Amino acid sequence: MSNTQRFHINSPLIESTAMSKRLGTTVYLKMESSQPSGSFKIRGIGHLVQKLAGPNSKGVVCSSGGNAGLATAYAARKLNIPATIIVPSSSPQLVVEKLRDQGAIVKVMGKVWDDANAEALRLAESENLVFVPPFDHPLVWEGHAGMVHELKASLPHRPGAVVLSVGGGGLFCGLMEGLEQVGWGSVPVICMETVGAHCLNAAVKAGRRVTLPDITSEAKCLGAKTVCSKAFEFSKRPNVISELVTDRQALEAVELFLDEERVLVELACGASLAAVYSGVIQRLQDEGRLPERLGPLLLIVCGGSSISLAQLQHLRAVCK
Repeated sequence: MSNTQRFHINSPLIESTAMSKRLGTTVYLKMESSQPSGSFKIRGIGHLVQKLAGPNSKGVVCSSGGNAGLATAYAARKLNIPATIIVPSSSPQLVVEKLRDQGAIVKVMGKVWDDANAEALRLAESENLVFVPPFDHPLVWEGHAGMVHELKASLPHRPGAVVLSVGGGGLFCGLMEGLEQVGWGSVPVICMETVGAHCLNAAVKAGRRVTLPDITSEAKCLGAKTVCSKAFEFSKRPNVISELVTDRQALEAVELFLDEERVLVELACGASLAAVYSGVIQRLQDEGRLPERLGPLLLIVCGGSSISLAQLQHLRAVCK
């Protein structure tokens, strides 16, 4: 496979009429939900796998409750090398089946991602596999940064603000690097998390990286207990705003998005959508933290594969 090939697509950028009407400014959606593996993860992970795991590699191992694992499995299948994905027991069966469909070996280990990650590191060493970190690696950020170059080529002018969901911090790091590369380094960036999977927000409030005692949010794909150090460094910048929504608000956003845009995304992605649907952006404008006359809002629809109609019904029952 030549270095010029890639695993991700240049995802659609669409204008949301309904969201624009709600916010009073143009809202653009970067539809990472349409990526071949179901989420933005294929950008960074595809880039890393291609750089570190050549065709002669013994295979790759990744710890992931969902999207990073799917991206790893997809890239490995395209390179025709073995993939082992370690998932925590909290991962939906739906994701486990999708991983197996991509030809990956799936092992369940521990309750949360951190447990699965310890096992992935052990396997990488004992079986000489290439370890694929879900979010904490410069090559992953470099791959994600490419999204901003696509946006620069497609948007008529610089965005008034960018909204994204944050889990371990990989997308956030890539976005921040990309914004700098295209000369948009001062654009406000709103980092959205759900209560109970809020490792970045907890670090921002404490003034240092902290480890959450547990992941209590249903947005399991946001479920890293500690944010990566690079993301924490970026969070100190004056243009970065960290906000929280409840699982219920994220779920309502998922349902509204399905009604309005005809796309079903997972709860973790609903956190960023809730910035518009739950009035977070409007509140930040009222507080003077965002301009009253806001330029076009750019929302990263990160996607996600741990969602189905059955899972949506399950969330309706548990997100009180």
